[in-house]
Amino acid sequence: MQSKLPSHAEYVIVGGGIIGLSTAFHLTRLGHHDVLLLERDQLTCGTTWHAAGLVTQLRANENMAKLAQYTAGLFHELENLTGQSTGFRQSGSITIAATPARLEELKRGASMGRSFGLEVEMIDAAEAKRRVPLLDVADVIGAAWIPSDGMTSPVDTARAFAAGARQGGAEILERTPVTRIIVEKGRIAGVETAEGVVRAEKVVICTGMWTRTLAAELNWTVPLQAAEHFYVVTEAIADLPSDLPTIRDMDAHFYAKPDAGKLLVGFFETRGKPWGMDGIPHDFSFDSLPDDFEHIEPYLINAMRRIPALENVGLQLNFNGPESFTPDNRFLLGPAPDIANLYVAAGFNSCGIESSGGAGKVMAEWMSTGVPASDYWEMDVRRAMPFQRNRRYLRDRTGEAVGNLWALHWPHKSPETARDVRVSPLHDRLAAAGANFGEAAGWERAQWFGGAEAPTSTHATFGRDDWFKASGAEHEATRSGVTLFDQTSFAHLLVQGRDALALLQRLSTNNVDVPVGRIVYTPWLNERGGMESDVTIARTGDDELLVVTAAVQRIRDLAWLRMHAKGAGHVFVTDVSSGYACLSVMGPRSRELLMRVSPADFSDAAFPFATAREIEIGYGMAFAFRMTFVGELGWELHIPVEQALGIYDALVAAGRDLSLRHAGYVALNTLRLEAGYRDWGSDVSDEDTPLESGLGFTVAWKKAEDFIGRTVLESQRALVPRRRLVQLVAPKAVPLMFGTEPVWRNGSLVGYLRSAGFGHTLGCGVGMGYVHSETGVSAEWLAQGTFEIEIAGERHAAIASLRPFYDLNRTRVKGEWRKAEDLIAPELLLARSKE
Repeated sequence: MQSKLPSHAEYVIVGGGIIGLSTAFHLTRLGHHDVLLLERDQLTCGTTWHAAGLVTQLRANENMAKLAQYTAGLFHELENLTGQSTGFRQSGSITIAATPARLEELKRGASMGRSFGLEVEMIDAAEAKRRVPLLDVADVIGAAWIPSDGMTSPVDTARAFAAGARQGGAEILERTPVTRIIVEKGRIAGVETAEGVVRAEKVVICTGMWTRTLAAELNWTVPLQAAEHFYVVTEAIADLPSDLPTIRDMDAHFYAKPDAGKLLVGFFETRGKPWGMDGIPHDFSFDSLPDDFEHIEPYLINAMRRIPALENVGLQLNFNGPESFTPDNRFLLGPAPDIANLYVAAGFNSCGIESSGGAGKVMAEWMSTGVPASDYWEMDVRRAMPFQRNRRYLRDRTGEAVGNLWALHWPHKSPETARDVRVSPLHDRLAAAGANFGEAAGWERAQWFGGAEAPTSTHATFGRDDWFKASGAEHEATRSGVTLFDQTSFAHLLVQGRDALALLQRLSTNNVDVPVGRIVYTPWLNERGGMESDVTIARTGDDELLVVTAAVQRIRDLAWLRMHAKGAGHVFVTDVSSGYACLSVMGPRSRELLMRVSPADFSDAAFPFATAREIEIGYGMAFAFRMTFVGELGWELHIPVEQALGIYDALVAAGRDLSLRHAGYVALNTLRLEAGYRDWGSDVSDEDTPLESGLGFTVAWKKAEDFIGRTVLESQRALVPRRRLVQLVAPKAVPLMFGTEPVWRNGSLVGYLRSAGFGHTLGCGVGMGYVHSETGVSAEWLAQGTFEIEIAGERHAAIASLRPFYDLNRTRVKGEWRKAEDLIAPELLLARSKE
């Protein structure tokens, strides 16, 4: 008999699939016993019951890989912990490559996996055949073997989580649907059910494909959509090995695994089929969808070619069931941006079983302490933009998202569907100039320019093709002349009121109490000293400051400001992002160009670095910030949107005889890497302190006001960090670096690159990554080591430094002219000159 609904619980979990049950289990493991899980029907009745149960650990980034690795380790012991069998076994996985591009991706993935502590072995076709005799390897040129991968029974594993949660004191009530999330004064208050109201301290929504609709009722964007997912189960196959590993052929879009003497073969089609656009029925439980053999037939034929045994066996089951997908194929975890103590864990893109243990642990820790235990920015729900709950957008993007799971993950690749959602007023001008557009936070942003007469590709490759040459020319033009970057995607947050300065002093490590017209770059920290964001703040009035931040940070930073503004006195926070376009004029001839279109005095004396001033330009007005993210003299022009076209045209006309060139975000990235500028989300995040990240210069130790995270920084201040962000170059490496490459010192793995690109001025690959040493990462420790960077399985000699390899003293930023080649670090020049 079901227990009576309690009137109060400290933690309420909405949803009884494997994610919700894992969260309940992990909350009790942390010592929380007042935990209530409410399931609308029966446990696992949504998606969990029909999942394939694959346990794969190599993921797109470190933290997603950690979730999967933790899950696999937990599945090893879950039965012993709970007394409930799970069916988990580790029989390994093999991923096939039949094209050079796929092999290159697998090699790079294997290197990345090693940097995350995962054993990945690259094998040839003969070895693949030996390990899996069922395979036809006639066209196979290589494969990746992961011995610790495996499979589990989703329902039994979910039951084990439920058993463990109950043993830890959690209460689980089935057939108790939550009809409303109760919010009072911006905080979670509880949940409403047909049986009554439960008051709650914290609530997490784990309702899978129902989550978008439930969150939208609270004006909260949780962008996910169900899509049909297909698999077939064969009749029994004689002598099928019981320890057969999971088989993946991503170019053929299928996977296969043993299933009680049969083969289960599933598909991730090039274009999926969104389902339930008008909402998922509340009574959809243990249900399947109509089969569509015509849709999956091409992929089943591919599977038969790879596994010939399939040609001689019938199909016992043709299954179709819905699973939820997100626009960027990343999970949705974390807190609601504007509702305190409300969380979500959903959108697992057909990876929910293999990530369930890690996701439950993350959510339990996050809810328990208020901050994540590690950097989960890639999965943080606060990256979602309001427009992403638009159903037409989700329908079009979800069809592609299914295929993107296994499509080649080219560098700088963006989705093809649901584009042009957010465009700069200059979009058509840039397109006419040959822009190749990528997407960030819904914004169309120029990645590189292929020329007005030349069609541009939709992504980069792993090699030095047209994209490399085009972005390289933009890079070189920025170092030698003048370039124009459209950075309209910047978010602009206006903070006003007599207590505005006090609020920003509390949030910022740097001193924001500067004269009107000055600019401050500063991190914002959490209580553990990690960087919640890094922003540029312009003092635009005595009681007014303008915060400029990255496009992807808009919702997160706005929520951070508003949360801390509550109770902070007379202060108002306004998102004015839609009112501004931004053009960055960069390079040693930027001053010359601006003087042609504006009467303002751009001299060093009148307009020093970190100055913000309203200027006349063209026929309009703009806020000009003397700032740079490329390591050159330059200005950001923050322009009222309605004046952007006129000012752009004036700049282009005035710059013709200066060889003014358009430049995109790929060049922006390679330029900033050479100059050692950090990028939030890549090089710094909410678990990295400024002292570990080489940003100690942003900490105003002597300012009178206290700031969040200062206590942690004070404890690190006199120490040599054991973990430190360093810059690395590979002087002789031919393969390109893109980030996640392992870093070796004296033959030992010490870290990996967080971001990387080709430094066209330096003449080699350059990147940044955290390296580790128990004795401390100092300049001496770096100098005494022999470093290598592993690229696609091969190690290449590298140089590591705490300082940038280009223009260490920022001479070009200060407006001093020296040849770019004279500003390259001597140790790199020496390494390049050696045979």
